[in-house]
Amino acid sequence: MALYAIGDLQGCLEPLERLVEAVGFDPSRDRLWFVGDLVNRGPDSLGCLRFVKSLGEAAVTVLGNHDLHLLCVAEGIERSRPRDTLDAVLAAPDRDELLAWLRHRPLMHVEGAFAMVHAGLLPQWPVARARELAGEVETALQGPGWRAFLSRLYGNEPAHWDDALAGQERLRAIVNAMTRLRVCRRDGAMDLAFKGEPGEHAGDRVAWFDMPHRASATHTLVCGHWSALGLRVGENVLSLDSGCVWGRQLTAARLPDRHLWHVPCAGCGAGPGG
Repeated sequence: MALYAIGDLQGCLEPLERLVEAVGFDPSRDRLWFVGDLVNRGPDSLGCLRFVKSLGEAAVTVLGNHDLHLLCVAEGIERSRPRDTLDAVLAAPDRDELLAWLRHRPLMHVEGAFAMVHAGLLPQWPVARARELAGEVETALQGPGWRAFLSRLYGNEPAHWDDALAGQERLRAIVNAMTRLRVCRRDGAMDLAFKGEPGEHAGDRVAWFDMPHRASATHTLVCGHWSALGLRVGENVLSLDSGCVWGRQLTAARLPDRHLWHVPCAGCGAGPGG
């Protein structure tokens, strides 16, 4: 059995099909991890959802910010944005089935020495604690009050984590860290406004995975989201958003030996993801 992790798809089905063929994936034997953002900005969000869903137990995907955006647009909570490419999903005959499946994906996945989350983790969260916190969000998103939860999802506050946080503020902080985080301030606060390239976060900002004494450094964190960062293979981080939707490449890594495969994505250059 081989285990592969694949970076942000964002609606780029054709490169995914080429990448799966390149790694020799066999769904009867192997497994694929997807770091989230299956949809949006690329040309075939509907195809990506159907493909990953069809893999059943052979695939694990965590929720990304674009996946949550799709759920909110489908419920009329958020408006479509100019660069969205979600109309085919919203008009599909299997729309409700696909959206229900997406809503029931985890926010974080942990297996052995690896943990997968779309964006990042706050420095004070050990992996086991982060997995518990993700479970709180999953309970809200999969429960009877999920529409009310989504309706109060958006916002950049609170920026600091406090175990005493409760209700929607607590859930929003967890979601923001796991689906939107790129950098923290040195006091541990999330700076969710930053979307720049590496090296632009000097001064008070630190990449979340470089925060001193990060409690989750016990595991290799598999993630995506930060396409301006690109591929990063570190001792305890494997960041796989190599900018497919920007027209760069889609990347797969075999865990745990970290052998990499890339396919070009010139036909998917719909503009920046994030």
